[in-house]
Amino acid sequence: MTGTEHVHEIDPDENSLRAGVLGLFDSVVMGVAGVAPGYSIAASTAILFGAVALGGAAALLYCGIAMFGIVSAFSYLGRNEPKAGASYSWVRRALHPVLGYLSGWALIVSALIFMVAATVPAGSYLLGLFSASAANNKGAVTIVGAIFFLLMVAAVAAGVTITVTLQIIMSSVEIILLTLFAVLAIFHGHHVQAFSWHWFSPSVFHGSSGFFAGALVAAFYYWGWDVTANLNEETKGAKRTPGLGGIVGIIFVFLLFEVFTVATNMVVGGSQILKNPTDVLSVLGQDVWHGAGGKLIVVAVVLSTVATLETTLIQVTRTLFAMGRDNTLPKKLGTVHPKLKTPIVATAAVTIFSLALFVGSQFVGSLGSILTDAINSIGLQICIYYSLAGFAVVVLYRRQLFKSVSNFIFMGLWPLLGALFMATMFVKAIPGLNSTTLWVGLGSMALGLIPMGYYWYKKNPYFEMPSKEDRHAVLEEFEINL
Repeated sequence: MTGTEHVHEIDPDENSLRAGVLGLFDSVVMGVAGVAPGYSIAASTAILFGAVALGGAAALLYCGIAMFGIVSAFSYLGRNEPKAGASYSWVRRALHPVLGYLSGWALIVSALIFMVAATVPAGSYLLGLFSASAANNKGAVTIVGAIFFLLMVAAVAAGVTITVTLQIIMSSVEIILLTLFAVLAIFHGHHVQAFSWHWFSPSVFHGSSGFFAGALVAAFYYWGWDVTANLNEETKGAKRTPGLGGIVGIIFVFLLFEVFTVATNMVVGGSQILKNPTDVLSVLGQDVWHGAGGKLIVVAVVLSTVATLETTLIQVTRTLFAMGRDNTLPKKLGTVHPKLKTPIVATAAVTIFSLALFVGSQFVGSLGSILTDAINSIGLQICIYYSLAGFAVVVLYRRQLFKSVSNFIFMGLWPLLGALFMATMFVKAIPGLNSTTLWVGLGSMALGLIPMGYYWYKKNPYFEMPSKEDRHAVLEEFEINL
């Protein structure tokens, strides 16, 4: 690089991740697993219904359109700078180091909070296969969930190829089961209400506050596809494959979410959703396939939950690795295992902190309230780093926007609209959130100012703005990679 750019450049001979071991299929699988359709539907359906009633399909549609803009932004940003830090690196270069740091911090805290939101259902749903009372027993849920979490830590620590192999197996079974139950629900289930196109209409929301409350939950549904970007240093064709994997993955889960939301409206209905807020898919499974067969959908949820724990661990450990490598967090976090080539110190740190959060969360409220507060908190943090990525691609490649219609739409207009949507949703959703959600969502973001201030004071090179020459070099290289 030219100019005064001193932030760590990737060197295969240094303490680095294993390069070029994942292909396009692997990337797509990781993108789908990161979103975790089974888990997202099970954990969020009742929360989405509480926000917009039968308008869940519309909330997912409009948030999905905005999300495609952010997916496109990640794809173009990764073409020039494929780094495990993803938005942490990209936003720094395009906007400002402080915003870049906060992007990385938002991913870290959202992932850590998610460990609680995912580990709770992992234990609850598995126990629910054998006993309804055990599924609501906090002690049993804590123990079983912790065991599942530690198994996923072991898989992630063992290496990315083992992680992806497990994901292919788990995600394939999950998708087959979800598709089976979607077909049964649409065509064979007992419908408590008829399908309505009104469920997709903007008029289904009760004002803008209802719309943005629903969109915040919908953003959580989609969150996780960007694990492909955090794996770019370990992917073949690092400048294009992760972006394409994210695009294909998000299209697939978008369709699956819409089908299941419509099916839930038709088969389960509002009253049953409210009566079974943490068990909606189990109810749907029994409605369309009574008996032992109906429990197969719970297997899909368990597999999905385990899979998304794994991908979230990858997200947060790779981001911590990138920040440790740049020494914007303790440098030890940038250490990889000499043989496995995994960020072993970052993995250990996340394991300890996540288990502490998970066990502690069991003493602060019901399973339903824990999930609701966690999902809304994560939604706020998603808005922060997704919107910054959307703005970053427009600013960084502004000279390229009018060189073709494709550039204007996919590099400029759509990412900009997606960024504006996320930023507006962040502002509009805050007044409707409870104090716990705000303290967790915004308070954890504020904690990031402490290490950021420390490393900025220590004159870490990350906080130096890239020079004009460096920016021009980036644009020249980007034109070559188009």
